Amino acid sequence: MAAIWRRSLYLNFLRNSSRYLSWIKPAVRKSPRWTSVLSSLAVGGSLCAVPFKQVENLSHDSLVRRAASLVTDSSSTFLSQATLALTDALTEYAKAVHTLIALQRQYLASLGKLSPTEEDTIWQVIISQRAEVAHKQEEQKRFELIWATAVRLCEAAAEAAYTSGVRLKVFLPIQFHRSGRQMGRVLSL
Repeated sequence: MAAIWRRSLYLNFLRNSSRYLSWIKPAVRKSPRWTSVLSSLAVGGSLCAVPFKQVENLSHDSLVRRAASLVTDSSSTFLSQATLALTDALTEYAKAVHTLIALQRQYLASLGKLSPTEEDTIWQVIISQRAEVAHKQEEQKRFELIWATAVRLCEAAAEAAYTSGVRLKVFLPIQFHRSGRQMGRVLSL
């Protein structure tokens, strides 16, 4: 019944609009602005006649469950990105440490064979590599703190989802990312 009433209102609106548009000059009627106004009115009016069905009512429980589900998805994404950043930082740190070790071995191998200027040059390279190692270590520690925060956030999101009634199949990203972090630590050693 409501759909029939909306259709009749829509037809009355179009009939009245066509009377009004007949008073407007033809050049103005064909302008792009009027065309877009008319097309939006036609689409909007036809959508009003289509009844929409809600899948779920908008109760407080359903809204809380939806929000909790979004939080778990977002926190899982945050954890994934933090894990990727931590893994990359650990890899870069390990490369910098290995480069430093190789430079020091090379220096020790050529200890009595270098001139003082060559020795100073090698020491400058070693000192700059030490600075890079320190920088990479700080970056790795920063990403490790971010990662730990992401883990706590995921745990809190999973707990909130559980208490709100969202049924998660298995919340494995935390275990997966923890094992990835341990593997990254092994790589850095």
